[in-house]
Amino acid sequence: MARRASVSRQIARRSKSNLAFALFTLTPARRRDMTTFYAFCRVVDDIADDNELPVDERRALLGAWKKGLLHGFSNPDDLQAEVSELPLRYAIRREWLGEIIDGVASDLSHTRYETIEDLLAYCYKVASVVGLVSIEIFGYTNDACKNYAVNLGYALQLTNIIRDVGEDARNGGRIYLPLADLRRFGVSEAQILERRYSAEFRALMEFEHQRALHYYHEAGRALPEAERGNMMPAEMMAQIYSEILEKIRRHDFHALDRRFGLSKARKLTILAAYAVRGWLKVV
Repeated sequence: MARRASVSRQIARRSKSNLAFALFTLTPARRRDMTTFYAFCRVVDDIADDNELPVDERRALLGAWKKGLLHGFSNPDDLQAEVSELPLRYAIRREWLGEIIDGVASDLSHTRYETIEDLLAYCYKVASVVGLVSIEIFGYTNDACKNYAVNLGYALQLTNIIRDVGEDARNGGRIYLPLADLRRFGVSEAQILERRYSAEFRALMEFEHQRALHYYHEAGRALPEAERGNMMPAEMMAQIYSEILEKIRRHDFHALDRRFGLSKARKLTILAAYAVRGWLKVV
């Protein structure tokens, strides 16, 4: 068990994810299990993004993960064994884990989304379902947290899409912004792929920014006040990503040629603020 946990920690440490800061507010057991779950998400996403492997091989690897999680691994590695135990400890549906895999696997063949409805269906699998699994590990008593998780998943993934618009165009020619939105604002696919900034692009990104804000707002409305302590890691992620979103806006959405983030010092400040908030509720 200790060996498997260390594999998860190594994956999380290498990723330098914002989630690592948020998990410090959990109990050791829940932090261990969230680290395992995060490692699973990271590994399957990395498989989908590994351009050094043929697409068919990546599909096969993801298919093996899904089959093993749904029906059992015949010879699991350390991480697969640990992930398989999560549904035994929490109310996590194995189908959710399969949906996450389906979501990242769609990146192998799907590089465009026509409408916001198409995009949200993708966001649901790669982000909202991640939220649904996460809140089971965090622990909650009010089912309204599920609506919170779904909406926050949309908000976080839309923020990722805005932040990574240039990087996605450069890596695989991906455009996640709805094509209907591009046409509405007079932005061509070629402009995104060539990473050419314009007033039309800025207007498009302002529109997407407002859409992301809507889902942050809907998530906040759905979260019962009594559950804020349980959802503290998710609330920290919401603050980190909403601050990144506003940082992009302050820089006039120049996300085609740079990737925005928060400094480690700022993230530590957010962590400290939430840690103090949790301590004040206890004493």
